[in-house]
Amino acid sequence: MSKKEQLYALIRARPMISQQELADCLSLSRSAVAGHIAGLIRERRLLGRAYQFPEAARVLCIGGANTDRKLRTALPLQMGTSNPASMSESFGGVARNIAENLARTGVAVSLLTAVGTDSAGQGLMQHAGACGIDTSLSRICRDMSSGTYTALLDAQGEMTLALAVMDIYEQLDVSYLSAQVPVSGYPLLVADMNLPAASLAWLMQRCSKGLQKLVIVAVSAPKMARLPERLDGTALMILNRDELLAATGTTSHAGADWQALARSLLQRGAEKVLVTAGEHGVWGVEATQSWHLPALPVQVRDVTGAGDAFSAGVLAGLMRAPDDLQAAARQGLKLAALTLQSEQTVAGDLHPAIFE
Repeated sequence: MSKKEQLYALIRARPMISQQELADCLSLSRSAVAGHIAGLIRERRLLGRAYQFPEAARVLCIGGANTDRKLRTALPLQMGTSNPASMSESFGGVARNIAENLARTGVAVSLLTAVGTDSAGQGLMQHAGACGIDTSLSRICRDMSSGTYTALLDAQGEMTLALAVMDIYEQLDVSYLSAQVPVSGYPLLVADMNLPAASLAWLMQRCSKGLQKLVIVAVSAPKMARLPERLDGTALMILNRDELLAATGTTSHAGADWQALARSLLQRGAEKVLVTAGEHGVWGVEATQSWHLPALPVQVRDVTGAGDAFSAGVLAGLMRAPDDLQAAARQGLKLAALTLQSEQTVAGDLHPAIFE
């Protein structure tokens, strides 16, 4: 991270910090600090004196940002032998995907993640900045590889197997988060479950005070083991059916009552739950009501990123109407449908008027 970006991160963490303190922290001269601040003001990332930030409210996405590799077989997959396939590579990670969807649909967003100093990490940060995502709170880890996710898709575009290398996210520990997560300017915190269990518990405890809303987005069924027993402080959980089974210790889809299983998470302290089911739509469970919305009919080209797009659409809706989860879920279904029709992890034709 450049000195300028380090300075920006310090100001975000401590808006009242003095120029001399900034100089001492970064081993810079006062004139160099003043020059960086002047540059940030010209870029409209700061607004004049007292370090006023230009956005009244932003979403903070905390979690994974990695390189996605997708291998797609040309013919029906045959195990135990070589399969002709094509490969594509893009930027991914649940928190990063959500942040890019939000940025492309006009929502002010920051990303707090961990990347290495390798070319993949540098590329991730540069791409995020080009999308309009603020990454100044992220952790740069020397001598560590940035995260990777490799998905094997069948000829129809359905995921058959995925492999994830995500050790770097253990660096997003309580010590780092407590020093970096701002207490103001971010009414909505979004955490994916690449985070360590202790970090998830800390975020819930922090948000139980009511100053910020916390949305937990599941990543995979195995990582549901990181979920604390008590979910107090969680305003919303978004997860699919396999992840819900894992969270509740249920062993089979057969005869599962998805709304009842989701309601058990409310009994553990979550305020609201959304359960996604692909072509079967989404179930919503709130304190006083439960409901189901059908998926939009589309021609599926690639399922990768559709769940993250759904989460982003929901978050965009909640930023506009915090108490209308069903309307937010409809936005999520629309964004997911657009992503399903794209071969990109984040659909390339998104724009701020997409929900109008």
